[in-house]
Parts: sequence; structure tokens; C-alpha cells
Amino acid sequence: MSAKYRLICTQCGHDCGTFDQWFAGGQKCPKCGCARAEAEYSAPIPAPQKASTDSFLQKYFDILPLESRENIVSMGEGCVPIERYESLEKWALEECGVNCEIHLVRNDLSGGTGSFKDPAAAMGASLLKEHKAKRYCIASTGNSATAFACYLAKAGVACTVFTPKDASPDSIAQIRAYGQECVVVDGNYGAAKAAAANAAAENGWLICGGNTDPIRIEGKRTFVYELLEHFDGRMPDYYFQAVAGGTMPIALDKGARELASKGVKVDLPRIMLVQQDLCDPMVQAWEKAVKTGFPEGWEKDYPSIEPQTKISILSAGTPGMYPIVAPIVRKSGGTFIRIKESEVVPQGREIWRSSGIEFGPASIVCIMGLIKALRDGLIENGSKVLLNPGEGCSRNTAFKQEMTK
Repeated sequence: MSAKYRLICTQCGHDCGTFDQWFAGGQKCPKCGCARAEAEYSAPIPAPQKASTDSFLQKYFDILPLESRENIVSMGEGCVPIERYESLEKWALEECGVNCEIHLVRNDLSGGTGSFKDPAAAMGASLLKEHKAKRYCIASTGNSATAFACYLAKAGVACTVFTPKDASPDSIAQIRAYGQECVVVDGNYGAAKAAAANAAAENGWLICGGNTDPIRIEGKRTFVYELLEHFDGRMPDYYFQAVAGGTMPIALDKGARELASKGVKVDLPRIMLVQQDLCDPMVQAWEKAVKTGFPEGWEKDYPSIEPQTKISILSAGTPGMYPIVAPIVRKSGGTFIRIKESEVVPQGREIWRSSGIEFGPASIVCIMGLIKALRDGLIENGSKVLLNPGEGCSRNTAFKQEMTK
């Protein structure tokens, strides 16, 4: 039995053992049935390292839930380049009077499938290979499914993906090109999740447990370590991301708490989460909480809407992660921001012209969130801002064609 790490139930604190026990026990706590657990590690916090092109699985192996490096499945993901976004800095100063540093996570240059879902997929593929899993299933609106399909194919693990009917045709085609099964559900993301859960129960498959799945959290929380190394021991002041579910904010919080437990104090950046107005249930819930003064139970009060958005990877109308994500946002001093979807394509053209980078639509939503925050006076002078835009537009040819008209 491994002493390297233990999975601890977040609800009752029960020691759930290692991933072999977690998988054998139906991916839930044997004591209370909770499907959320966090890994605690026996190894000390690693000393800061210089930036490298190594996979995060190699770099942070001692504080990841893997027993053998031989089981690492990697395509160079993680430890992604972070660049200064000088053209946007200039705009912020000239148009808004805000002098700030803006840094851009170049997920499109990080190997793998080119999205910030790759580290979680690499973690998942490595764990499933190590534990000799044969099949896995996942419900996704696009990026997670594509990443898991790719990495699991590399690991020799069959994957069945369930996507909603509005998923990008490019993503569906890519999943199938990896030799994995893709089931397009006649319904929204909620219907896809239900179909995946039913299939897993009927066939005895392992299943991705969504945004709080310990595989995904453990695969993403080392991003905190990367940021501290990049920014010389401190976190950026603001963190921006477009959001449908919210694994990365949960992972950032887990990484910061993990460091604190080892005596390293880390202040979370102000987490700024962005949604488009045609699918904005988290923003609606946050605005109500702010207006009513965050009454007891405010985090459980959120709407369920029918998305009208064309941005399929941001089409979660029932924000089941809001009760977990929103308190993290509040703790960090951040907020939720709404942008207009009708402005995404023209803004994408302008960003492409000024930066030369072909971002995907969800990435444009993220950048537009910063632009709105600057216009609304939410960014302080002298701040370091980090944009985690998600992905390029390689799997959204329709959006790329719109931008180039």
C-alpha cells in the first residue's frame, strides 16, 4: 500500500486509500458516498525550479498520485509558455488609464491537443494505464473530451465520449479520429452527463467525475507551482478565465491550500470568471448574491437556463459547480463578468489583427472579460494580470471562417 499519497474525502474526512481502492470502490467514499476526494502527499514541497519544457508529470512526479514514471503518458503538456501581452497592455494604458502587466498562458503551444484540459487528460491517462483500466467514459462539451480521447488512445485505454447535440463538429471528428467512440446525445450538456452516468453504471465503466474529479484536480493544481516559479515566488494579482464548470479555480484553490499546509503562504489571485450573455447562469447567480448581501446559503441559489449560445464548449446551462466555485471566487476577492456574445467575432478579428494569435471563441470570451474589467475600473494600477484563454481555434473551423470574412 502506497505511502506516497492518500485520497481524503472532502465531505467526511475518511481516508479512501489510493486510486486503486478509489476505482475499485466505484469512485466514491466508502463511508459517506461522496464522489469528491483530494490527495494528500507525504513528500515535501519541491523547491522552485527553472522553467522547462518537461511535462509537468515528470517535473512534479513526487507530488503526483503516480507510482512509476514508466506509466507517464505525455505529449509535452503542462509547464506552458506564459507571454507578455504587450498590445493589450498598451490598449489598457491608452484607453483606460491603467498601467498593468498582462500575461498570457499559451495553451495552444503546450503540446497535446492545445488546450488547458491536457494536463488533466495526461494525469488521467497515466493513472488509468498504471491501474490497467480498459475503458473510461466522459461527458463533455468539447475540449475535455478531445483531450481525454487523445491521451487515452495513447495509453491504450478505450474511451466513450458523450457530447451534447450542439458540440463542435470539429471536436467530434477529432475524437473519432483518435479511434475513440463519440456518442452525440439528443439534448444539452446535462443530457450528455446523464447518458454517460447510465452507460457507466450499466457496463461497469470508470467515468470522469466532472469538475471535482480527483484525477482532474490533481492534474491541474500543479499550475500553482508553475505560476510561483514564473512570477518569482508570488501569484499574479488577477486571474481571468471563461467558465462553464470551473475545474481550474478549484485546482488553484487546492494548490494554494496544499502549499499553506506545508508552511508556504500563497495568496490566491483575484479570480475573474467570464461568461457570455447567451449562457450566463453563474453571472446571474453572483449578481443576485451581491445584490442581497450574500445571505446564508447564497452559493446554492443559482438558475438553470436553456443555453442560446453558439459557443458550444461554454454551454452549461445548469451550473452545478457554482456552489463550490463561487465561494472560492469570493474568498479570492474576484468576481463574475458578463460579456456580449454578439461582439465575440468582431473582437476576435481585432485580437487576431493586433496579436497575430488565432484564438478560439472561448478564449475570446476570456480576453473580452479583461477588457470589460478594465473599462469598468476593476483592475488596479501596477497589477499583474494573467489570462488563461483555454485554446486556439484549430478545432473550430466555422469560427475561424467567420473571423476571416
